[in-house]
Amino acid sequence: MKLNGEISDEEEEEKVVVVGYALTSKKKKSFLKPNFIALARNKGIFFVAIDLNKPLLEQGPFDVVLHKLPGKEWREIIEVCELRIPPPPPTFSFIPASFVAKEYRMMLKKQATQCHKLSSVAVYHGGVRRRVGPTVDGSIDFRHKHPEVTIVDPPDAIQHLLNRQSMLQNVAELNLSDCHGKVGVPQQLVITKNPSTILYEVTKAGMKLPLVAKPLVVDGSAKSHELCIAYDEVSLSKLEPPLVLQEFVNHGGLLFKIYIVGETIKVVRRFSLPNVSKHELLDVDGLFRLPRVSCAAASADDADLDPNIAEHPPRPLLERLARDLRCRLGLRLFNIDMIREHGTKDVFYVIDINYFPGKYNLFPFISLVPFCISGHCTRYGKMPEYEHIFIDFLLSLVQNKCKKRDGT
Repeated sequence: MKLNGEISDEEEEEKVVVVGYALTSKKKKSFLKPNFIALARNKGIFFVAIDLNKPLLEQGPFDVVLHKLPGKEWREIIEVCELRIPPPPPTFSFIPASFVAKEYRMMLKKQATQCHKLSSVAVYHGGVRRRVGPTVDGSIDFRHKHPEVTIVDPPDAIQHLLNRQSMLQNVAELNLSDCHGKVGVPQQLVITKNPSTILYEVTKAGMKLPLVAKPLVVDGSAKSHELCIAYDEVSLSKLEPPLVLQEFVNHGGLLFKIYIVGETIKVVRRFSLPNVSKHELLDVDGLFRLPRVSCAAASADDADLDPNIAEHPPRPLLERLARDLRCRLGLRLFNIDMIREHGTKDVFYVIDINYFPGKYNLFPFISLVPFCISGHCTRYGKMPEYEHIFIDFLLSLVQNKCKKRDGT
C-alpha cells in the first residue's frame, strides 16, 4: 500500500517506521526540516502527512501518530470517550436502546456531557463494550481499532497543559525532598474577571511585587504567550483577565529549559530577566508587556557565568522530576522551564511547562524591561542534538510496542 506517494514500492518492502503527522503549518515548518527528514529516512523512519479531510481509518498504516493541532474537532477524531458506568437494572441486562430505562438514559447523557471527548460514548456492561450515541465519522474509533499504533500524545493529557491553572498543579504535589534538591512552583493566583479586584486578591493572598502576569489559557496564539510584569499596585488594575499571577523569583538572570523526549532529558541554559533588588523596585513602576515575538533569549551555555548560578540542577533531581511528571501528565514530549532561586544551591521553581516544544523556541522574558541585559536579544536556535534524540525516541516507541506484543 502506498502512503500518499511518500514511500516508494522498494521502501515499502523494507522494514520501515511510518509516522503519520498532523501538525499546524507553523509546527511543520519548524519541526520537519529537510535535514531532519533525510536523517530519519536513513534510519528507516518516514513521515506521512495525515489528510484531515479524510477519515483517519482510511489512511495509513501507521506505526506512530504524531500530532499537535488545536481545536475540539481533532480531539474528537483521535480519541473516543469511554465511560465506565453502573449497569442498568436487572430487567435490562441486555440493553437495546429502545428498552433502556429513562433514568439510565439520562445518566448516560449526563456523563457524556461531562466528558471532554465527545466523539462517542462507550458503555461497558457485563464485560461487553457497547457504543451509545452518534459518531462524528468512521475515524473516531481509531485508537480501539488500531491498538498497535502509538499516539503521541493523548489529546486529553495535552489539554491539561493548555491551562496555566492546572499546568503546574502536578509539580506542586510532588515531594522531591530526597533527590538532592527541592522543586516547587512560585506562589500564584488565578484571576478570572474584574481587574479592579486584583489588588484586593493579591493583598489577601500575601503576594509580593513584582508579579508576572500570564494569560490563563494557552491556545497557541501569539496573545496567549504575551506576558506582563507589574512593578506597582496601580498597574495591577490595567491587567486583562483571565490570567495567572506569579510572584517573580530572583534567579540570577538564568533559566534552565529541560526537554523531555521519552526517556531522554536534555538541559539547556538561557538568559532570562536579571534580579530585581528592593532598591530597583522603588525606582521602577508601571506595567511592562513582554510579547513573545519581540525577542528571543540568547544561549547561555557558552557564556562565562558564576558557577553558583550556571550549575545545572542535580541529575538525580531531574531524572526523578521527569519520571514523575511523565507519569502524572501522561505525556512523552514536553519541556519544563525551571529557575534556581538566587542565593541558593538546591531550591528550584518550575514556572512553565510546554507540550511538544519547537526546535526554535522563543523565550518571552527579554524585552521592554528597563534594566534588560543588552546584547542577549538574539535567536538562540535549536535544542542541541534534537534530530538524533527525536529519531531515537521514535525508534524506541516501535521497539517497545514490539516487545509488549511478543511478550518479552
